[in-house]
Amino acid sequence: MRIAVLGGGNGSFAAAGDFALQGHDVRLWRRDRDLVATHQAAGSRIIVKDSKGRHDVKLALVTTDIADAVREAELILCPAPAFAQADIARALAPHIRDGQVVFMPPATFGTMIFANAARDAGNRAEVCFAETGTLPWLTRKHAPFEVAITIRAKRLPVGIFPLRTADHALDVIGRAFPDVIEPCGDALSGALMNAGPIIHPPLIVMNAGPIEHFERWDIHKEGTQAAIRRVTDALDAERIAVREALGYGQPHFPLAHHYAREGEVWMYGRGSHDRLTDSGDWRERIALAEHRYMREDLRLGLSLLVSVAELAGTATPLARSFLAIGGAICNEDFSLTGRTLKSLGLGELDRSELQQLLQEGFTG
Repeated sequence: MRIAVLGGGNGSFAAAGDFALQGHDVRLWRRDRDLVATHQAAGSRIIVKDSKGRHDVKLALVTTDIADAVREAELILCPAPAFAQADIARALAPHIRDGQVVFMPPATFGTMIFANAARDAGNRAEVCFAETGTLPWLTRKHAPFEVAITIRAKRLPVGIFPLRTADHALDVIGRAFPDVIEPCGDALSGALMNAGPIIHPPLIVMNAGPIEHFERWDIHKEGTQAAIRRVTDALDAERIAVREALGYGQPHFPLAHHYAREGEVWMYGRGSHDRLTDSGDWRERIALAEHRYMREDLRLGLSLLVSVAELAGTATPLARSFLAIGGAICNEDFSLTGRTLKSLGLGELDRSELQQLLQEGFTG
């Protein structure tokens, strides 16, 4: 199938390389003209390293022209960080067409940003938007056009906007990710599967000292201790309570299953935490106030969780605490600069009105 991949980070290169490895027609769009020119000069190739070795794959197109990238694509995949979504959504909005599926893994309810951008652009094409709970690859770039994939996801809970288009959206996404996709309802349900705002805020806040002291620090190895795991589980319980209060059913994909060696299989399957730490790729420098874990997962992810919890009538004391501490670290009020239902244009809707919108999409 023809797939467009948007972005130039770890996830985008893993997606483009892995899809090409599977034999799909892959078109990669990114904004940096110099890097695109260099990539084109290198043959538009990506080196993919995984457990089976080293694979040299060629992309059908590498371009700065987003219209060219998404033309006739069945699936448009955008794994860019949530703070980049608004700009990308505006660039994409005029060019999407009937039947296309825009998939953001994960998105922090970014489906609404992309859907709103299309609406604001006057584009009334029948497009499906979808998001899931994690990036489908545990991955890091090792060179400008080389990416290492440590693990591929085994289960991906996917929420769709509008939900009435789910059959088509899940069929398209399922052809790109065979035997991996699990429907979880509407887009808000998909957003509330996002693992990043649960795993990363405790790890960066409770490891702030060593993160700033050492040149490189693995928050998933030395940084994952029993006390922090207890906090992570408690924070995850807040997420699950919000899901339950809104009527979303199991499975909730509790993060504890990511660490467990038995029981229910989590998104990355068994043993994924050990494989992640064994790879050494996550022993890295983290600029605490600037890193994606802070600017995306904590600032945007937890502010969204708190906002949705308010609608659901559910308490989120830990999420609020991490928001306050993260904001203090960054000298910023994350309650004002984060992502909320209000900032997404949904603040005036009650629960039934929001559920109707999520089911049917925009009218008029």
